[in-house]
Amino acid sequence: MNREELPPTASPEEPLPEAHHAGLMARFRNYFLTGLIVAGPVAITLYLTWWFVNWVDSIVRPFVPTVYRPETYLPFGLPGSGLIVAVIALTLLGFLTANLIGRTLVDLGERLLGRMPVVRAIYRGLKQVFETLFSGKGSSFRRVGLVEFPSPGMWSIVLISQSPSANIASQLPGEEEHISVFLPCAPNPTTGFFFYVPKSKIIEVDMTTEDAATLIMSAGVVQPGSDPQKRNAAALAGMANAARVANSAAALQPVPAKVKVE
Repeated sequence: MNREELPPTASPEEPLPEAHHAGLMARFRNYFLTGLIVAGPVAITLYLTWWFVNWVDSIVRPFVPTVYRPETYLPFGLPGSGLIVAVIALTLLGFLTANLIGRTLVDLGERLLGRMPVVRAIYRGLKQVFETLFSGKGSSFRRVGLVEFPSPGMWSIVLISQSPSANIASQLPGEEEHISVFLPCAPNPTTGFFFYVPKSKIIEVDMTTEDAATLIMSAGVVQPGSDPQKRNAAALAGMANAARVANSAAALQPVPAKVKVE
């Protein structure tokens, strides 16, 4: 009886080319994403820092005489020199303002600005904002809450500010006390909506303003209370595990054996 053999196939010791190719692509994808997670935040942080330093240098450098500029004596520019000058100048300004003579000059300048119709409103508004944000004495934007916006059943993160002034409060409908809030927009929390909300409509949450800003900028990807280091480590471990699983699946894929027909 004649024996016919099927066409020779790959031996069990040699994985199929398709499986080997799939495992290689899985490893490449996971290694690439791992490198992106590691390098992405570092690159963006360095870029923003470099942009801020150059921006301050471009503002301060024109006010520094050429004799005192580092590039006058060096063959290259020295980034950050303008930032150092700005920090020293602001510190000296604060020191001088704390004295009697400095306070007198500041009061004189404020009275001068107070006589200018348009500049007066801009200066007073900006001064109140800076005093609230940087003095540490105000309570504005130090509390975070939830309001039902933009429609019933949908809730948004807001930063709680102050109660409205007496003339505005008298014009608001109802007898309930209102609170002014700021609703930041994602992914840029510096823009948003400002409105007055009844106090009973605000749900105050135990969250810092920094966590709220991170939550808004990440569009909910980074949740407050989670440790960034643990989260990154878990992501890296998950990618490494996925690569191992892909390699194991490629190695264990069944291979057709030789069949003889008599």
